[in-house]
Amino acid sequence: MILIVGLGNPGKNFEKTRHNIGFRVVDEFRSSSPFTSARVIDEFQEKNNFPDFKLAKKFLAEISEESLDDAKVILAKPQTFMNNSGRAVKLLTRNYKLKAKSLFIVHDDLDLPLGKIRISIGRSSAGHKGVESIIKELKTKDFVRFRIGIKSEKAENRKQKIEKFVLEKFSKDEEKNLGGVIKEAVEAIEMAIEKGVEKATSKYNQ
Repeated sequence: MILIVGLGNPGKNFEKTRHNIGFRVVDEFRSSSPFTSARVIDEFQEKNNFPDFKLAKKFLAEISEESLDDAKVILAKPQTFMNNSGRAVKLLTRNYKLKAKSLFIVHDDLDLPLGKIRISIGRSSAGHKGVESIIKELKTKDFVRFRIGIKSEKAENRKQKIEKFVLEKFSKDEEKNLGGVIKEAVEAIEMAIEKGVEKATSKYNQ
């Protein structure tokens, strides 16, 4: 069983902000067709069997779950707001009795340029409040992280606070490139599930 948690803030006002890239990746994962090489998909069938996200109040998150090949995959979007993401993740991992290695966290990373993806395990939060909350609640940092770069020239030249920058929406030019970035992140997650985190890391951490 794999739990994939995209980090972000709930509500329409935050939908296309930099901080919500984690939500957008799991949304794409749900609506795309993972493991198509291992499946025969009818032209008229839906691309996959993941249902729409539904709010699970007991988990403080929206979830969608399905079995892909031999693995049960649960997608989750915490509804606690970013800084309290750990509350939802703790409830989910306890309920499903998951070990840290079966937890994939997808989140924005201000230290990486837009378009870069890095997979890591056992790293500190590096100031990311959502990851910091998860580490605090789970009392471990040994989960898998898919870090999606959001840094831009504007970020490097800014005088504004980081908190304000991450809550800004991507520019029109940045949005043009985001589709490919999000799809690549989905492919990285698929590879990590299908072939292992090490192989995914060796391919995408370049």
